[in-house]
Amino acid sequence: MIDYIQKGGLLMWPILVCSIISIAVFGERLLYFHRATIHVGEFLEGLSNLISRRNFAEALHESAGTPGPVARVLHAAIIRHDSPRAELRDIVQEAGQLEVPKLERFLGVLATVAFLTPVLGVLGTVAGMIDAFGTIASNGGYATVTELSSGVYKSLLTTAAGLVVAAPTFVAYSYLSARVNTFMHEMERAGIEVVHMLVDRERAVSDIINFQAPAAKAAVDRELRVDR
Repeated sequence: MIDYIQKGGLLMWPILVCSIISIAVFGERLLYFHRATIHVGEFLEGLSNLISRRNFAEALHESAGTPGPVARVLHAAIIRHDSPRAELRDIVQEAGQLEVPKLERFLGVLATVAFLTPVLGVLGTVAGMIDAFGTIASNGGYATVTELSSGVYKSLLTTAAGLVVAAPTFVAYSYLSARVNTFMHEMERAGIEVVHMLVDRERAVSDIINFQAPAAKAAVDRELRVDR
């Protein structure tokens, strides 16, 4: 690998740095999202039982001890559980907005790397072709294949390196953006649900917005119909 970097010229080093940054950011975000992921449906059911019994202290303890943006949004609403519905909606919305920058942290770095590395590769291509034609010019318009190969080889190496870094970085950025959208959707749905819980504390657990897969939801619905 070091041999390729040396043959590719100086622009291979910035591309290598970009690849290290991309890997570091992707790893950090994966770890953060893994720690922030919870089973929202089960968490809401537990809170619903506590809120229906007006055990707000325990509900606050559960939400504070649960990691992730969804739990923090619910915690912000439970603290102000005596507020009217309109105010609770504003609290949930503001808490969700505060969580978005935490979720999107460093995603701009990935987007920049995905855009920058192909540009560096193209710049390396141009530099390699300049070397090749400079060799021709210095030899009075003539050059052997061996003399030209160095500049062409450099241009091909930098272009390939830029694309090799840019493609997976863009895939990583798209994947992480999808995870952020999922978290935002869960925060919104859970925020709506906790407002309903706090305003209508007699609401049944079965009325909670369902976070299950469609197949699991259909099975639960069939069981409820049979029991009735």
